[in-house]
Amino acid sequence: MSALNFQSWSSAHQNRFEDVLRNLLPTATIAPERLHVAMRYSVLDGGKRVRPLLAFAAGELAGADIARVNIAAAAVELIHAYSLVHDDMPCMDDDVLRRGKPTCHVQFDEATALLVGDALQSLAFQLLAEHPLNDDPAHQLQMLKLLATASGSRGMAGGQAIDLGSIGKQLSLPELELMHIHKTGALIRAAVLLGAHCGAALDEANLNRLDRFSKCVGLAFQVVDDVLDSEADTATLGKTAGKDADNDKPTYVTLLGVRAAKIMAAELHDEARDALTGFGEEARRLRELADFIVLRKF
Repeated sequence: MSALNFQSWSSAHQNRFEDVLRNLLPTATIAPERLHVAMRYSVLDGGKRVRPLLAFAAGELAGADIARVNIAAAAVELIHAYSLVHDDMPCMDDDVLRRGKPTCHVQFDEATALLVGDALQSLAFQLLAEHPLNDDPAHQLQMLKLLATASGSRGMAGGQAIDLGSIGKQLSLPELELMHIHKTGALIRAAVLLGAHCGAALDEANLNRLDRFSKCVGLAFQVVDDVLDSEADTATLGKTAGKDADNDKPTYVTLLGVRAAKIMAAELHDEARDALTGFGEEARRLRELADFIVLRKF
């Protein structure tokens, strides 16, 4: 797909990856049926699949077998989906709309939503453990550790804890960045690195470049999300607009203002692209994804 423009490339991967997820998730006819229906409801037919696209782009850079990247991308997306199901629950953000449809706990019930998140997280690690993703078993074990760290208290879950503890507080810019490096950035970083680890071994310098790229893109993603949340409506976003501000949560917009937040996103965009200096055409899709993340309007 190297000859395709970015829109065609991303659409082709999004459509194909939907079938990958559909085939990896337990079918609705397997007991417990209601839990499996709810898992499929929460994962399928929604979202831009930015994290899988980053994994596929990094896999292309490393010359990875796409069948291997499918599994790594699915594992990351299942972790992301579980986090959304739990974040939307009344004990956290208490939201009723996600990806343009009722949230899991609204469509089913709170207990089912809790179990959906638990089951999706378990399935993610099952996939990484049972499929060969790297010729070196020790290297694949490191991939499992990478996703576990990105998902846990030193990653996404820790970032959510900081977020919940920050309601009603005025955070400094470094504090806000620390929160989102964990809450949003850790899983984006994992998507890039796992995709790359499915291919030929990269030397330390190139892995560091990818790591820097993913950290900049992860922060930029959140800054742009905060801007869109302040400027777009609920129908456009597919989720409740302005919810963080209404709940007195700190955002880049409330801290910096819209104009300064947009400048920050542009600077992170430049840093992300600069991090890929030294790579050639093989990094094309990563560059295009950095453009999409910062310049997206929805």
